[in-house]
Amino acid sequence: MTASQRPVTPVILVGVDLGLPHFDAELDELGQLAQTAGMTPVARISCKRRAPDAALFVGTGKADEIKMMAAAHGAQEVLFDQSLSPAQQRNLERHMELPVNDRTLLILEIFAQRARSHEGKLQVELARLQYLSTRLVRRWSHLERQTGGAGVRGGPGEKQIELDRRMINESIKRTKERLVKVKRQRQTQRRQRERRDAFNISLVGYTNAGKSTLFNALVKARAYAADQLFATLDTTTRQLYLGEAGRSVSLSDTVGFIRDLPHGLIDAFQATLQEAVDADLLLHVVDASNPDFPEQITQVQNVLREIGAGDIPQLLIFNKADALPADKAPLLTQDVYDLDGVPTPRLFLSAATGAGLPALRQQLAALAIAPDMAPAGAESPVLTMATDDWAQSGQHQET
Repeated sequence: MTASQRPVTPVILVGVDLGLPHFDAELDELGQLAQTAGMTPVARISCKRRAPDAALFVGTGKADEIKMMAAAHGAQEVLFDQSLSPAQQRNLERHMELPVNDRTLLILEIFAQRARSHEGKLQVELARLQYLSTRLVRRWSHLERQTGGAGVRGGPGEKQIELDRRMINESIKRTKERLVKVKRQRQTQRRQRERRDAFNISLVGYTNAGKSTLFNALVKARAYAADQLFATLDTTTRQLYLGEAGRSVSLSDTVGFIRDLPHGLIDAFQATLQEAVDADLLLHVVDASNPDFPEQITQVQNVLREIGAGDIPQLLIFNKADALPADKAPLLTQDVYDLDGVPTPRLFLSAATGAGLPALRQQLAALAIAPDMAPAGAESPVLTMATDDWAQSGQHQET
């Protein structure tokens, strides 16, 4: 059964404002995640709390309201935008008499559906096992104690939860060992590129910022690209020839980041994200048309620091410039953006139309010729304020 043939599950989206910054009151991103996983949001509800309720996260009254709303809309599942503890998840399911899941599991489900390569499948399996290991109290709470083994009559045996925990721990160990082998293979490939004096560039950014579209436009590849979250999970590396520099560089497309990315996934995808850690330059792709792009940039920077790539030089690519309204169009197609207190070169372009790509190739060629001149701000010789072909094509709107 293909993804399009799977039955669509109607779900209710729940968000709890705990006073943290950038609360998504409309639950737009959770709704996109649900749709990406093959679900249909039929209702949304949010509330404010000073702190999560220890038992039900939202409290008894709000849990009753969600239960009635689910019955009225025919919802078959409840999705929370925040992470739930195993006990909270179990209590909510008993109270609402419906499956209850959180943002973390939803992201894991999407990753499980999208992983294609051997490495990607291993990484998803490891993250799934690590998540499941914390949910055993919920999954196996209905099972009684088993009897003992052979030769034991009626004596107490090992609990099912203990057997399952042991199996999961063994599976986690085996999966980690297999990932170590894959990581060694990637290290061998990287050493080969280093011997060829390769200049390594990695595309990073928030999910659905257009990284794969830009990757395909630059290297004429056929990597899967779609207007959806986590369209790309597996790292793809191609050679990009830069005629202005007279040499090729190595360009890698990596998995997109997202707010509250589960730490288990960050750990599990360490082998994939290693491409970003070992890069000479990061092309940080930003969806310029998204009004929340400053928060998305912050989330990407947080993940980069967490994986040890926070100090790698960056070039900010404000993609989807063609989707900007006239009053939001940039005055300059190349300027400087304050990134964590560091002035960082920024280029506006459209990977979909190709506008601005020649200017990007010129920037990359200058870096490939003089890699020590990594983007560091307005004084960088790499940065020019000239109007590029996108502006000359008439798509550039001065305000």
